[in-house]
Amino acid sequence: MDYTAILEALNKASLFDLHRLQSAIYQELINPVRVEQIKAQLKVGQAISYFDPQANGLIDAVILKIQKTRCLVRNVKDQKNWNIPFYYINLDGVDTAIQPKPHTTGIPRSALHIGARVGFKDRNHQELFGVVIRLNPKTATVKISEQHTWLVHYQQLFPVIDSTGYDTNPTQASLFIEQDEE
Repeated sequence: MDYTAILEALNKASLFDLHRLQSAIYQELINPVRVEQIKAQLKVGQAISYFDPQANGLIDAVILKIQKTRCLVRNVKDQKNWNIPFYYINLDGVDTAIQPKPHTTGIPRSALHIGARVGFKDRNHQELFGVVIRLNPKTATVKISEQHTWLVHYQQLFPVIDSTGYDTNPTQASLFIEQDEE
């Protein structure tokens, strides 16, 4: 599913339309037939990923216990246990990213996730870079160092591309530029 396209369509819906859709979607989320289909694919000890609405992203976990409509899992990263509904589980490896519209200002909350690398300009117009540690209703909490966090409006953020995969010390051969002989 293209979540970006769906959100664009939902932006045109009224609050009542959204409420009505929410009710219909919830009925499908708790549909016993769908719940049993998911439950049949799960096993204790299975590695899974689930979508955490607070982090707005996928979390890697291991199943500890399977219950009637929920599942007890252990977060791989922080080793905390969570009791999640089956509909949180991403069995099909779906890409959950929502892309902001090109040439827009800022990053919409729906396109951010905890752990995203972002940048912004401070009051003195200096660029600061950090990692999103919390998604608030109007701002993101961005950690720029061990001692400093900033609350930044989503409209002020820009994505930062991680450069860890690039060669930061290129060889002389990679800098060679061929010149035409005169």
